[in-house]
Amino acid sequence: MGIAITLTAALLLGCGFVLQQHAAEQAPKAHFLRLALIGDLLRKRRWLAGIGVMVAGQLASAWAVSHISLSLAEPLLSTNLLFALALAVPLSGQRLRATELVGVVMLSGGVAALSVARSAHSPAMSFASPAGWLGAAAMAGVALILVQAGRLRHGLARATLTGTAAGLVFGIADALTRQTVHVLDAHTFTGLLTTWPGYSLVGANLLGLWLMESAFNSAPLHASLPAISAAEPAAGIVLGIIVFGDEVTVSPAMIALQAGGIVLLVAGVILVARAPALADLRPAHLAPHFPARIRVPHPPAAGQAPIAPLEGQTARHRASHQE
Repeated sequence: MGIAITLTAALLLGCGFVLQQHAAEQAPKAHFLRLALIGDLLRKRRWLAGIGVMVAGQLASAWAVSHISLSLAEPLLSTNLLFALALAVPLSGQRLRATELVGVVMLSGGVAALSVARSAHSPAMSFASPAGWLGAAAMAGVALILVQAGRLRHGLARATLTGTAAGLVFGIADALTRQTVHVLDAHTFTGLLTTWPGYSLVGANLLGLWLMESAFNSAPLHASLPAISAAEPAAGIVLGIIVFGDEVTVSPAMIALQAGGIVLLVAGVILVARAPALADLRPAHLAPHFPARIRVPHPPAAGQAPIAPLEGQTARHRASHQE
């Protein structure tokens, strides 16, 4: 049941990402990192549908994070790239190649290898010392640096940098989700309203959403979604260790596994980023369109019979020719 719910969450997240990017890329590029971008997207039905699907996926993933092993949930959730590719194929009209599937498998394998460093359950479902949250603050600082770097870039580089920042913020939101579920288990819903984790969770998700839509607006999906899918679980792993006290086994074999996970992660991102289906999600009506050329016959040469008008010519073209 837990695996089924987690895969369902990945399916919903992947489909929601594609629908949102399909709409966000049509918004004016000048709206990058502006609230006007959200205002513009709120008028697009496709984007609203994508948000609804993503919210459903977030709720399912919140259940997964709090009810099954994190080392199992995070690799399964990273398969949202596979579902995103499956939906992008009919939207883009591109064929799904074997290299994209290999890339998704390698990316998921890399995340799984990195997740093994954590224990299945943390020693205590509560925040560590305040010093532990300095790591989350440092992570937020890295996200801010990436956003500022994205401002100075354009196109693919801007989307990748901003998408990575969004993934880091979503990783912080995952940690807040974990604590929020703990508060709900230990107290009533009223207790959640009187503590900070719930409000922080809402703020982190809204900020992550804003950054993600700005990344989607900057370039095709292949530039931002792999970065988001890689940065979020990586951030969750780090926060699980330094904030929640997840146990880490240090040994030569574990170090080798982590190194292999990093290699798989990078290689998977590169392969997925090259997917033609993710690079061409523009709607058909935005594609260049050239009307059929109307052939207007030249006046007949001396001694030649007049040429009959071509079938389909309008009366205006015939009158113009006669003149």
